Amino acid sequence: MLEISHLAIVREVHRQGSLTAAAGTLCLTQSALSHTMKKLEQQLGCAIWLREGRRLRPTQAGEYLLAVANRVLPQLAAAQERLQQYARGERGTLRIGMECHPCYQWLLKVVAPYLASWPDVDVDVKQKFQFGGIGALFSFEIDLLVTPDPLPKPGLRFQPVFDYEQVLVVGATHRLASVPYVKPEQLSPEVLITYPVALERLDIYNQFLLPANVAPKRHKTIETTDIMLQMVASGRGVSALPRWLVQEYAAKLQIVPIRLGRNGIAKQIFLGTREADKELDYLNAFVNLARENGKSQGLERASLRG
Repeated sequence: MLEISHLAIVREVHRQGSLTAAAGTLCLTQSALSHTMKKLEQQLGCAIWLREGRRLRPTQAGEYLLAVANRVLPQLAAAQERLQQYARGERGTLRIGMECHPCYQWLLKVVAPYLASWPDVDVDVKQKFQFGGIGALFSFEIDLLVTPDPLPKPGLRFQPVFDYEQVLVVGATHRLASVPYVKPEQLSPEVLITYPVALERLDIYNQFLLPANVAPKRHKTIETTDIMLQMVASGRGVSALPRWLVQEYAAKLQIVPIRLGRNGIAKQIFLGTREADKELDYLNAFVNLARENGKSQGLERASLRG
């Protein structure tokens, strides 16, 4: 009774807000689309939409059907794509989701040798997800999630790749540049520059400032690491990044890493995958390569303990 075309229509009507706009994107006439959905509502015995002026609002049944469409359609699309790749003699596409902004530089060091070793596998990187990183794994938007904050769920696997220390970054002439470690209250007069991430996901806030009931003078967001560190080097603010990344940029910018608190903030990068994909050789090869790369720069946890 319920067909893929019905799910596609429900999702598109929700995206477009009207039958007319949805019909255009689905290459259907409005009358054909309207007839199809009226027939489905009759078969289901309940309404899917309520009309509010020119727009349609989903009923409770419509909301449920929309949720099903958002889960099922990406999975079917992923399955179709993978089967087509098999038919062409290809391994597939490794779709990587990033929940770690500063990890792009690290990812490049893994992707380059991976592509050389697996010429029949393509790599795609996504940063924005419809339902967050965990939801993207479950809905088959991505095949692998790079995250510093794993959330164990049935059906998912999270494997640690490397350890690192989150540090404060200041300009070489900053008033804090020579201190052995920084205290939360010392950041109250500062402009704090971060990636555009929710505060609860920023370690500088949830592990350092908020427990001490301290806030910076101003919080500014910048998307790119290069611009962020240029701002820090020019004295326009301070930031918090992995020590290994700061050390790479310190060779060309006048910046200094400083420990956050006497004991520092220790972190790990994890790779999340689906349990169902644990036999995919090209996926396992990427994880193993990432681990090998992590060994060369993942020594910061030991230095924190020492």
